[in-house]
Amino acid sequence: ADMAHALHPNYTDKHEPQHGPAFHKGVVIKHNANQRYATNSVTATLFRECGAKRGIPSQEFVVRSDMACGSTIGPIVASGTGMRTVDVGIPQWSMHSVRECCGTVDVDYAVRHFVAFWEEMPALEKTLMATVDP
Repeated sequence: ADMAHALHPNYTDKHEPQHGPAFHKGVVIKHNANQRYATNSVTATLFRECGAKRGIPSQEFVVRSDMACGSTIGPIVASGTGMRTVDVGIPQWSMHSVRECCGTVDVDYAVRHFVAFWEEMPALEKTLMATVDP
């Protein structure tokens, strides 16, 4: 769990048109084609579905391909341990500045989503494995 860059009204050109995380809309699942985030299609689906089963919203964020991107420890953890990894966070403005802002509702969404993940994941994992390895 980390934070995610929310769509800032002064810098809308920094986001892909359909991937601008907003406040009060749920936890953001972060994707990057250059593997700066560890999320893949399976881990994103599992995380999204755990929340959806409980009516908890989530959002998707894709870094523009022509923009630089920070990273998380997700790719290191995934490659070093082999465990499934998903990079997620609540949206915020002004990351790493003294004026960081985030939505208060998103904190509640994050807590509820993380609890749902740990409680729903075993059943979803079983379903996934049954379809992959009958």
